[in-house]
Amino acid sequence: MSNSVLQSYWDTVLKVSPILYLDRLEPFLPIRVGVTIFEAPATSPSFERFIQFDTTRIRTVIEYAIYWDYDIQHIYDLEHVWVYIDHEGAIASCEASFHGRYFLSLLPDRSNLSDEKRVKLFVQPGKHAMIPIQDVFRLLPNVDSCCQSEAGIDGVLEPAMFSGQFKIGEDIDQRAEKHLREFSFQPAFEYIPFEWASDAFVPWTELTQEIPIRMRALLAEL
Repeated sequence: MSNSVLQSYWDTVLKVSPILYLDRLEPFLPIRVGVTIFEAPATSPSFERFIQFDTTRIRTVIEYAIYWDYDIQHIYDLEHVWVYIDHEGAIASCEASFHGRYFLSLLPDRSNLSDEKRVKLFVQPGKHAMIPIQDVFRLLPNVDSCCQSEAGIDGVLEPAMFSGQFKIGEDIDQRAEKHLREFSFQPAFEYIPFEWASDAFVPWTELTQEIPIRMRALLAEL
């Protein structure tokens, strides 16, 4: 693939990147976004699903794997947004992860597209699940308690794709829980747009190399 074609792809990645609305009191910000571009149906490298789409209608699917160092209940967090681009270059659909599953995330009337034609998504306080309708979070029974009394209860997450690379030490979960409790907060349920850093977006293959390094350094400080 030529450099000009690669640059064109990357320009599209930035142009249609989702706009995340974070709780005003959210203690954790996204660190990096690992990008995978699909030109044909294939298995996601970072989420347990097959990316299926009609290539006569959809030209490209862009997977944004959004990495946080912290979820309020565990260290290590990876969330996802999938943006479907049609052959005219417009956003045809979007999906976003929600506690291990995913929802359609472009509203039927397309009202959650910004003026720049980017999908606007609300991020659950502390937990970072995403949805286009903010009031959905208020229907979750533990939306408050997960950020307070349940903070840190899951310790350190180490998914299978990083097995054995950073979760080391018999008491690491206890230390992680103690650390995360320092960030306990009461969500405001008022949301402000997050501004991506200029270096936020990298190929997923690059992010897979960075995550274990970050995690080992972070856990060493606990």
